[in-house]
Amino acid sequence: MLNFDFYSPARILFGKGEEKRIGELLKPHAGKVLLHYGGGSIKRSGLYDTVTDSLKESGLPFVELGGVKPNPRLSLVQEGIALCRNEGVDLLLAVGGGSTIDSAKAIAMGVYYEGNIWEVYEQGKAIDKALPVATILTIPAAGSESSGDTVITNEERQLKYGYGSPRLRPLFSIMNPELFFTLPKDQLSNGVADMMSHVFERYFTNTTHTDLTDGLCETVLKTMMKNAPLALANPQDYDAWCELGFSGTVAHNGLVGMGRQQDWACHKMEHELSAIYDVAHGAGLAVLTPGWMQYVYKDNINMFVQFAVNVMGVEGSYREPDAIVSEGIDRVREFFRKMGLPATLSELGIGEDKLEEMAKKATGAVSGEEKPIGGLKKLHWQDVLEIYRSVK
Repeated sequence: MLNFDFYSPARILFGKGEEKRIGELLKPHAGKVLLHYGGGSIKRSGLYDTVTDSLKESGLPFVELGGVKPNPRLSLVQEGIALCRNEGVDLLLAVGGGSTIDSAKAIAMGVYYEGNIWEVYEQGKAIDKALPVATILTIPAAGSESSGDTVITNEERQLKYGYGSPRLRPLFSIMNPELFFTLPKDQLSNGVADMMSHVFERYFTNTTHTDLTDGLCETVLKTMMKNAPLALANPQDYDAWCELGFSGTVAHNGLVGMGRQQDWACHKMEHELSAIYDVAHGAGLAVLTPGWMQYVYKDNINMFVQFAVNVMGVEGSYREPDAIVSEGIDRVREFFRKMGLPATLSELGIGEDKLEEMAKKATGAVSGEEKPIGGLKKLHWQDVLEIYRSVK
């Protein structure tokens, strides 16, 4: 096990009706709030009225910025930064899923950053401070409600980069699983694929003596795979949504990755798909993950045998580890299929023409300064291209 420093201060307020308390919860921390959200879903559901009424009752002034899209855009972040500066906002309230929360985090650190906030994402510059962010989660998927991570898309340059800092962990996050009841089925499925990938990126490692976090990863994965079909069949299954919502938080608050080398190749490869083609992040991960598994498993076959047996329930002779692993990967594909997720790039409308460009962007080779991606197996752009082609 590797040395680690675990710090996860985000407060989680979980359960029915917690969103009604948002005004009183924010009052000690804010003088003026930016209410940040996406499209019209929070207005159609009545959540917008619940939130604004609570803010008004608490005497908290606020301004609004809607319009967040999946794969949140840099242009809206820049608009939000200007709005916060002009209005004297000192706290952001993100009401939505990972895209809204990521956008809020970008605005929060951009208010204090003197240059173009894109420089922070592109160059990995350290930040000294950021405005506090609170969230009301409406889509369990990204885990951004408890993480210090944010991902933004530069739509003009067709680039999608992530950034992380402890300063970006939310002050608190409200999670009422009842708010998930009206989610479209494709958003549920995409969210589950994203949550599972957050665990996969930490679970598949070359680090040894990680029994505790191995077990945590395996339990979170099995919990997701048990409850996702239940929520898909009955969108008002409160108990299933409780399990999924809390699993998404645990998957990405850092806990399951402590003491182990992490990978993140699949996320880097998928960011190229959504940057250029604007595909749903979870759908892209559902396509790439089995292809990545098939390409890298022989570099640590024991890890993949453990996964196939402990998570996917594969039985067989340990004298035939390749057969066990192949069956485990097939079962991952089958699970994604049952969730209505795509299995090939062509199903996402992605052809051959930009695969090499995306492979070179994912590894930095396009700029002549390649940095191989991945932890379990280092992938150069040629490796990434092979993975793309294997799932086309």
